[in-house]
This record gives sequence, C-alpha cells and structure tokens, in this order.
Amino acid sequence: MLVANLKAELETEVWDCLHNVTDPELDEPVTDMGFIERIEVKDAKSVKVEFRLPTYWCSPNFAFLMAFGIRREVTSLPWVIEAEVQLNDHCFGDKVNEGVNSGRAYHDIFAEYCDGAKLDEVVEKFLAKAFDRRQETVLLGLQALGHRPSEIVTMTLAELQQVTFNGEEELRQLPRYLDLLAVQGLATEPDDLAFTTWEGHEIAVADLSDHLTRLRSTRINMEFNGALCRGLAKTRYKEVEIGPDGPQLIDFIAGHVPPREEAAATD
Repeated sequence: MLVANLKAELETEVWDCLHNVTDPELDEPVTDMGFIERIEVKDAKSVKVEFRLPTYWCSPNFAFLMAFGIRREVTSLPWVIEAEVQLNDHCFGDKVNEGVNSGRAYHDIFAEYCDGAKLDEVVEKFLAKAFDRRQETVLLGLQALGHRPSEIVTMTLAELQQVTFNGEEELRQLPRYLDLLAVQGLATEPDDLAFTTWEGHEIAVADLSDHLTRLRSTRINMEFNGALCRGLAKTRYKEVEIGPDGPQLIDFIAGHVPPREEAAATD
C-alpha cells in the first residue's frame, strides 16, 4: 500500500509526462485539453490512465494515436513496470483499449482497426500541420521584433536560438518548433537554415508572404477545431463524477473540483 504522499508524487510525475502527448489534430497536450480523466498508481510500479475525448464519435485515428502516446510516455518512466490505458465512453473504445494494451506492434493494430491505414503516414500528416503552426508563430514573432524578410529566410539555427522573444505564445512555441526541426533533421547544425518548408526546401524572400498565408490557413483551421473540442470537452466533463472516496489528485489538476469560493457561492 502506497503512502499518500508518495502516491501523490508519483501521480504528479505521470501527469507531467503526459504533457508530451498531444491531440494530433490540434497539436495541444492532452492534459491542457482536459482529456485525462483519472491516474491511478499502484505499488509504485503499476499505472492506469483513463482518458475521455470530447465526443463519443471522435476519430478512431486520433483515439489510437493518443492512447499509444499515453502508454509510450508512461512506460518511459523508469519506475513503471506495468501500464494500462483506458479510453472511456467512445464508440471505438473497446478496440482501442484491447489494441493498446495487448502488447502487439501498434503499427499492426492501427492498420487492422483503421482500414489498413499506415500509422507513419497519419503521424506524418499531423506533424506537418504542427510544424506549420509552430513555425508561423515564430515567424510572426520575428516580424514583430522588426526583422526584415531577407533576414528571416536566411536566419540560421544558431541565430534563431539567440533571439529574445517577448510574446507568451512565441515563448511557448519556439522550443516546440526547435524540437521538430531536430526530430525531422531539418536543422541540426548551428549553420543550418532555421526556416524551411516541411519538405526541407528553402523559402525565397519573394515567397515569404505567400508562405505565411498558407501557414495562417493551417493555424485558423486548427484553432477552430481546438475551440470546438474545448467547448465539447467542457460540456461533457461536467458529467464526471467524483468517486465515493472523495476527489483525488487528478480531479484537482484537471479542474473537476471547483474552487472553494465557487462551490460556496452555489450552496
């Protein structure tokens, strides 16, 4: 039996690692989106994570990708020996849960349940959108700081890393953009260009405006879907019931328990 303090500490560690799992369509952490419903740590080695999406019919592709992501991050914690992921209240929930917890290769599971779709192709599609959104934020931030188009398209990775941004969104997206550059091998050396297309092509000065227009279109679409998902999730998560033993740590983190002053006002 875990003591309460250790249990809370381990559950917080699990919560923190889940920030690395994003909704593939929105490029936002599942923790920020309010999708994580319950985290249970048993015996300092076994973890169960329950999550729920905004609607009963959310895309199975997204559900699988998030479930696999949750399991990947949880099992990366050095103290975790066993991990179970459970998707609640979803039309594809049984298949997702069986697939992600079966121990089979997730590429095979995904193809079996998603009409033969290849997981790598789906991941690539959404990574490209995430790249566009992150890059646009950084580009607009540079323009706001007074950088000319000719300076931007020739900026190196080292030069970008020396820029001091002021905006909250730029500060949030810059490290995420740099991570994608490294993961995709688009910019790994100090002298590499900091800004290319997703395919690795250079951006000409004359093309920067059109490039930004395309990025803006991607961002608007993602923001619209994000606003819709947050609204649906907020409405749906009002149904979450606190267990018989009272609120757990995850209930406070996820906002299932109203602030004391708000609760008092409704009494």
